[in-house]
Amino acid sequence: MIDFAGKYDPQPFHLDDEAAAQTYFGRLSASGWHTGSMAMRMMVDNMKERQQAGLGSPGIDELRWLKPVYPGDTLRCETEVLSKRRSASRREMGLFESKLTVINQHDEPVMTMRSTGLIRVRNPDAD
Repeated sequence: MIDFAGKYDPQPFHLDDEAAAQTYFGRLSASGWHTGSMAMRMMVDNMKERQQAGLGSPGIDELRWLKPVYPGDTLRCETEVLSKRRSASRREMGLFESKLTVINQHDEPVMTMRSTGLIRVRNPDAD
């Protein structure tokens, strides 16, 4: 956590417990970007496990850090597909909008994001 913060988000509350004690966090906390990176890893591992044909993403529409993530927390992800459609210009590709929720060991949401993903369709010639 400290190594990530030192490289990518070197704010005192991500680097030093004493400095963090003087903030809203009360103690050392993970960078939100670190939490997002861990969520990305879990999503990619899940895609590989399910042999999903992900093709990237044009972006994130909403990203919210709801609660701090602290050393020792255990995180998991839940994803809800909100919509899906075939690309009008590339028949081999589909787009889906989803909401990802990152949840800690107390079943508390710590991060949410809505994004659009690109995925290879099973049968590009089907209607």
